[in-house]
Amino acid sequence: MSLAVRPSTPADAAAIAALFAESDMDAAPEHLRWKYWQPRADWLRPRSVVMVRGNELVAHAGVIPGSCAWGQRRVTTLQMIDWVARTRSGAGVMLVKHIAGMAEALVGIGGGAQTHSILPHLGFRPAGTVTGYARPLFPLRVLRGGAPWKRLSRLARAAWKRSATVAPGAEWQVRRLAGDQLGQIASVLPRPPRDMAVTERSVGLFQYMLSCPIVAMQLYALERAGQLRGYFLLAAVRGQVRIADCWIDSQEPEDWRALILAAVEQAKHDPQAAEVVIWASDPLLAGVLQACGFYARFQSPIRVRPTAADTMPEGILRVQMLDCDDAFLNGGRYEYWG
Repeated sequence: MSLAVRPSTPADAAAIAALFAESDMDAAPEHLRWKYWQPRADWLRPRSVVMVRGNELVAHAGVIPGSCAWGQRRVTTLQMIDWVARTRSGAGVMLVKHIAGMAEALVGIGGGAQTHSILPHLGFRPAGTVTGYARPLFPLRVLRGGAPWKRLSRLARAAWKRSATVAPGAEWQVRRLAGDQLGQIASVLPRPPRDMAVTERSVGLFQYMLSCPIVAMQLYALERAGQLRGYFLLAAVRGQVRIADCWIDSQEPEDWRALILAAVEQAKHDPQAAEVVIWASDPLLAGVLQACGFYARFQSPIRVRPTAADTMPEGILRVQMLDCDDAFLNGGRYEYWG
C-alpha cells in the first residue's frame, strides 16, 4: 500500500501520541493541541502533517511558521519540529517535499548529529551559526538536579563566571504586558537593518506564545523616558530562564546593553533559576552579551532550503529561540547550559 502525506487533525492526536511515545518524545495531549491545532492569528495554514499507509499513521512532522525580511524582500518560512517515523523508506524526503510546498523557504536551526547529516541531502544549505550564551544568576542553585560530579563542576564554573550585579540606567523602565496590552509593541517589532535579515514578529505570534502550556512565558516592554523602545520574552524552565526573543529599535550597543540587563534583572525574580540563557547569531548582540557577563556555551548551524536560488539572503540571518522549539522545549528536568 502506498504512502500519502496530509495535514494532521485533532482526530490524529492519539495516533501521533502513540508514535511519539515509541521515541520517548513529549506526547502530552494539551501540548500537542497547542503546537499543532490551537488557532493562531499569524498563521492559518496547517502546523502538522502526517504520513499514512492506509489507516496507519507511520510518520509525523510539525512546523513552526515564520517570515524573514531583508531590504525590501519578505518570505514565509517553516522550521520543522517533532519529526519521527516508523518507516525509513523515503519518509523524510516525502515529508520535506510536502512541507516545502507550504512556504517559500524551510529553515533548520540546530538539531542532533543525525539531523546535521540528513539536512544537506534534503537541499538545505549553510546560512550561518547561532551561539548559545549563559550567565549565572545564583550559582548555588546549580546544585539542584544532575549527577553529583556535574553539580560540583557547574558550581565551580558558575561561581567563577558570575559577573557583578549591574542594572540598566535609571532612565530605562520595564513593565510586563498582559494579553490585552500586546498591541502596544507593534511599533517596535523587528525591522531589518541594511546588513542583516531578521525573522519577523507579530502581535498574533506573542498572543499564541503567552498561551503556551509547556513552559511559562512572560512578555516585557522596555521604555526610556516614557517612550517604548523594545521588548523581551522570557520563558522559565527548571533551572534557567530563557530570553526567548528580544529587540530594541536601535543599532547602538548601549541601547542593546540596557535591554539585556533589563531582561537579566527580571530573570532574577524567578525563585528557581540558576542561570539566564539566550541565543545570538549576529555580531551586535553577541558583543553586547559578552559585555553583559554572558559566555558562549555552544554553537549550532543554521541551514535554509529555499524554493528558488534568491529566496533567502546571503548575509547575516538573525534568529532567536522563538524561531524554533528551543523556546519551549522542556523535558521536565533541570536545564543548565553553564
